[in-house]
Amino acid sequence: MQFKRPAALKLVFSALIGLLLAANLHAEKREFPELNDLIRQEAANKNLPLLSIILVDKDGVVWSYGTGVDAANPDLSADSNTTYRIGSVSKLFTDIAIMQLVEKSVLDLDEPVSTYLPDFLPDNPFVTPITLRLLMSHSSGLVREPPVGNYFATNEPTLEATVKSLNTTTLVYAPGSKVQYSNAGIAVVGRVLEKVSEQPFAEALKENILQPLGMTKSAFTPDASVIRNLPEAYMWSYQGDRTVAPTFELGMSPAGSMYSSMSELALFMDALIKRGEGSDGRLLSEKTLETMWTPQSTIQSGRNRSFGIGFGLGELDGERSVEHGGAIYGFATQLKVLPDRKIGVAVATNLDMANGAINRIADHALRVLLAQQDGKAPPAYRISAPVSATTAQEMAGFYKHGDETIEISRRFGNLYVERIRGLSLRLREIDDRIVIDDQMAYSEEFEFRDGKVTVRGTEYEPIANVMPATLNPAWSALVGEYGFDHNVLYISEKFGKLHALIEWGMQYPLIDLGEGKFQFPPYGLYPNEQIVFERDDAGKVDNASLNGIGFARRSTGNIDGDVFHIEPVKPVADLEREALRAEPPMEDGEFLKADLVDVTDYSETIRLDIRYASNDNFLGVPVYSSARAFLQRPAAEAL
Repeated sequence: MQFKRPAALKLVFSALIGLLLAANLHAEKREFPELNDLIRQEAANKNLPLLSIILVDKDGVVWSYGTGVDAANPDLSADSNTTYRIGSVSKLFTDIAIMQLVEKSVLDLDEPVSTYLPDFLPDNPFVTPITLRLLMSHSSGLVREPPVGNYFATNEPTLEATVKSLNTTTLVYAPGSKVQYSNAGIAVVGRVLEKVSEQPFAEALKENILQPLGMTKSAFTPDASVIRNLPEAYMWSYQGDRTVAPTFELGMSPAGSMYSSMSELALFMDALIKRGEGSDGRLLSEKTLETMWTPQSTIQSGRNRSFGIGFGLGELDGERSVEHGGAIYGFATQLKVLPDRKIGVAVATNLDMANGAINRIADHALRVLLAQQDGKAPPAYRISAPVSATTAQEMAGFYKHGDETIEISRRFGNLYVERIRGLSLRLREIDDRIVIDDQMAYSEEFEFRDGKVTVRGTEYEPIANVMPATLNPAWSALVGEYGFDHNVLYISEKFGKLHALIEWGMQYPLIDLGEGKFQFPPYGLYPNEQIVFERDDAGKVDNASLNGIGFARRSTGNIDGDVFHIEPVKPVADLEREALRAEPPMEDGEFLKADLVDVTDYSETIRLDIRYASNDNFLGVPVYSSARAFLQRPAAEAL
């Protein structure tokens, strides 16, 4: 069944809408210089290359701002027309398209989804069938990622192939028993739309959602006009490097492949504020929209999130909020509307996993607009500062709560708390108190008192830094790198547990189920999902499989213990001359005078293995002229 307008009429409407909206949504532009200043400061503090933000109320756009210039295209500066990949904000458009068909009685939210997709047959060992309502409220029990067309796959398969691959998976939970975010689930929703509308998914969205809203420069399959204002985007890692983000399209397009700008998202928020009334007629009935804004379950996700149909539900200072965030390679987006106050915000940046930073900015912008509506002074926004060296030294160490161990340490000149529910987060100071203030998260629920650390209500006791136990022999063959250049899966051991660092930023302890099977913890991106290590004919581990997603083992040198070698970009003699000509940076301050001594003078038991004085190093040639080691005298005496 199709739901289309005549093509000629559609084009006329589309052109008129675009012209009208350009005027109507800019009825009253206001100035917020304090917002401009703090956004510039936060962008610099969090190393955000570009950032665009827009505020709307019932009359349209009231303010927009952008900061940053595209490194790959200096003519492109951030503003409300800059294009971003908006990631999972795409899900809202997919779900609204489905709800249009529900209103037409073409679809039933509570009918088994197999009614519309007879070939959708994942292994469901439970009694309850999967429905559209469960899929759209993230409680279907499906895995997070499909085996084909997932977040890691670069081959851009069809939506049909992506959804079909779910037939090789088993539900993680009984449908309706747990809220667990699933990209795979929204891929299925998009496939239902595709089948029932008898159109490719992207065309159905364009015709029934984007064009009626006047979003002519937004798309799920972008053309030149859409990506003309798309900046280069960046990935980052805990190792401190930053790389250009990949640009492939996802097979699960309905879950996260939309491109848009803040000015175009303003058109979408305008329709939400007007309770479903779009510029080209009604997008949805007010009743349907309220259904989407109603919790579909009393159960919250492991990350304490509540979902309606599509929308994340929350509150800001007592005001109801409907929202969604987005994160896709190199981009982070947040869209939030306070429907009862008729205001909304959209903000995006071109840095991966920077949702914590932009969420804080988005919330503050809404608070400023609320204060203006209420005739109050705007709230203060406090910029954090580095933790003092004295406090950092006092806090550094290991802490434990139950079987969970965290570490506080310095890295790249900043203080970090590591492995809080899988995350390593930067610590800063605001008004003499410690806060989490990082690209990924902001939280004031942190306290250091009497030598103990409390994070989000959980108290951690200090423990001694002791020599770790010998690595479990069964795990030693598993430690290493797996996956892809654009998305590496790191398997390591820490605190007596095997850990998986996945999607660059999330590091989870794994539960050993035996025979090479491990389970993720009951929180995070992949709660209770399993990863299986597979071996080749010679018995060596060559693959890690996450619900059918293969992460091939990466070569990091000879894993049997031989020295890793590289091919230098220049002859070592040339590199050595360059190094000797280099000078260390000048530093101001009071420093100890050099008093270096040979460490072997202090004990006959000290033996040296200085690889750079031999051929036994990654360069394969000696770099040092002698095998000697020196320390400051007090350090040598302590040794």
